[in-house]
Amino acid sequence: MSSDSGPGSAQGQDAGAGDEGITRTFGWEDMFVRPEDDPRTEGGFGSERATLVGYLRDYRVTIELKCSGLGAAGMARRSVPPSNLSLLGLVRHLTDVERHWFRRVLDGQDIPWRYRRGDDRDAAFNGVVADPELVGATWAAWREEVRFAERFVDHAPNLEVTGAYRQGVISLREVLVHMIEEYARHAGHADLLRERIDGRVGQ
Repeated sequence: MSSDSGPGSAQGQDAGAGDEGITRTFGWEDMFVRPEDDPRTEGGFGSERATLVGYLRDYRVTIELKCSGLGAAGMARRSVPPSNLSLLGLVRHLTDVERHWFRRVLDGQDIPWRYRRGDDRDAAFNGVVADPELVGATWAAWREEVRFAERFVDHAPNLEVTGAYRQGVISLREVLVHMIEEYARHAGHADLLRERIDGRVGQ
């Protein structure tokens, strides 16, 4: 099984396993990718649908960028106590989020969560260990859910498509806005987690 930890991954590069020697750095030489190679866009998507899809795609890419170059130890490294946050935990959590909204709610599939459990709502975060196989399996699961979500949106006739949610319905439009909100929040978490691991900031 692949232990790929994201784009540009380099297994074992977990600088800053301790706090000693971590220096906060920012500059062109320390960006995750050169500006001209950044796969994200800067708006100008056009229609409402293209705008929502475009911003969500860019935030998904941002999460990948923030994890790039890390081995299993870096991906699993937690924030400061009592937080259970880690980059690997965030990817696992976002996998469940993608699965819930697009498969369970909008597509009506009767399937379980991938990570969350009835006795542990935070299992996506609590079950993290520094295992390369777990990291690889997590990225594969996340990409599978993203591919399903992208296909669902591509095939939806419009943004008014709805799914059953709680005691009512929710539209594809609202789900896309919520997903942008979800990724934006966790991209901020990823900024701080990555800075604590090796001091890298930016993008």
